[in-house]
Amino acid sequence: MVVTPALRRLLVVDPCDDCHQLLPGLRTVGWDVDSCALEAVGERSCDVGLLRLQPFHLERPEAVKELITRSGTEWIAVLSPEVLRLQNVGDFVCEWFFDFHTLPFDVSRVQVTLGRAFGMARLRGKGNVHVDQPEHELLGDSRPIRDLRKLLAKLAPTESPVLIRGDSGTGKELVAKTLHRQSQRHSKPFVAINCGAIPEHLIQSELFGHEKGAFTGAHQRKVGRIEAANGGTLFLDEIGDLPMELQANLLRFLQEKQIERVGGSQPIPVDVRVLAATHVDLEAAVEKGTFREDLYYRLNVLQVVTAPLRERHGDVGMLANHFSRFYSQETGRRPRSFSEDALVAMGRHAWPGNVRELANRVRRGLVLAEGRQIEAVDLGLQSQQAIALPMATLEDYKHRAEHQALCDVLNRHSDNLSVAARVLGVSRPTFYRLLHKHQIR
Repeated sequence: MVVTPALRRLLVVDPCDDCHQLLPGLRTVGWDVDSCALEAVGERSCDVGLLRLQPFHLERPEAVKELITRSGTEWIAVLSPEVLRLQNVGDFVCEWFFDFHTLPFDVSRVQVTLGRAFGMARLRGKGNVHVDQPEHELLGDSRPIRDLRKLLAKLAPTESPVLIRGDSGTGKELVAKTLHRQSQRHSKPFVAINCGAIPEHLIQSELFGHEKGAFTGAHQRKVGRIEAANGGTLFLDEIGDLPMELQANLLRFLQEKQIERVGGSQPIPVDVRVLAATHVDLEAAVEKGTFREDLYYRLNVLQVVTAPLRERHGDVGMLANHFSRFYSQETGRRPRSFSEDALVAMGRHAWPGNVRELANRVRRGLVLAEGRQIEAVDLGLQSQQAIALPMATLEDYKHRAEHQALCDVLNRHSDNLSVAARVLGVSRPTFYRLLHKHQIR
């Protein structure tokens, strides 16, 4: 039986005469070839792109950068001898293109390069997660993030207050936005306030608003954050930093569903759902007398706990690729993949700053990377970290090694568990049993 290879889609943009002569031969070896002008690319998709680079592309490179970024695949530049002599063409091609060819074509070399570009495009695409819909912002496929999404789907339709707990950088505000977006209040305002970031003498005015002339400098009426959220959701971040006096005012609002502006005497009814977040131990704060017990019970009707990144096995690589694409627009560089050393280093790092730290390290890596991939050193991580562990029994060492092997393979193959099992040399049922044994996923 003869197996016909799957078609590989090649898009040739702004083709020249040499390009047209090349296309029939590419079709005979399995390429599905389409061509168009740069302005007509629109929503056309391809596996590999071929672009005849011309002087006006270099004068206005934004269109080319946008094309390459939006396509999410590998591109090869076609350069005439005249274009090759232009200033800065080398830097531009090295930054944005997988490879280049000068005219006239060496047909056999073009075919080899296209094949390599196709393989790299497939490899790059494995870790890509495209966030087209807002409900997919809680990225990840680890067990903690899957459980979190299920819990939020249950809590979102209710009107009860929710207390969101977790370490700094674990996405507590993102959880609050997800609850709002999936609730019946989704078309109304979502108003967030960081209780620890506003000076104490201003926070009452920020929350409740003030009337004109209420104090020196109050030249006009100000609507507070609570009133601005009417009909929607109020998110109080770092609620543990709220001063005691304001805690009493907030409690009164939660009980009576109405506020008074500073300097005012007229009660104003306000209908909001209150979400609060904290990274501190509120129970300990209640014990110490720095947080009101009655307010704690008002806010802690429903509870969500966000997992630290170190417990989200297999999500680091997926999130890193997402941030690489996201911050590439800011840095003006094309999204980069991560080297094997970088993936190992990220898998072994403890991530004390959680997802926020990962985002910042990837942002740094995009700026510092000199090659086509982000290396561990670009992320500020060591590729080979010597982890000094206390002496233990042989069984403990075996358990640690087994757990680390599972984490490492998930960081690289979280999208295909069959491959992950094959890499470890175990059957798929055994792989699942090990995941359950170590409480991973």
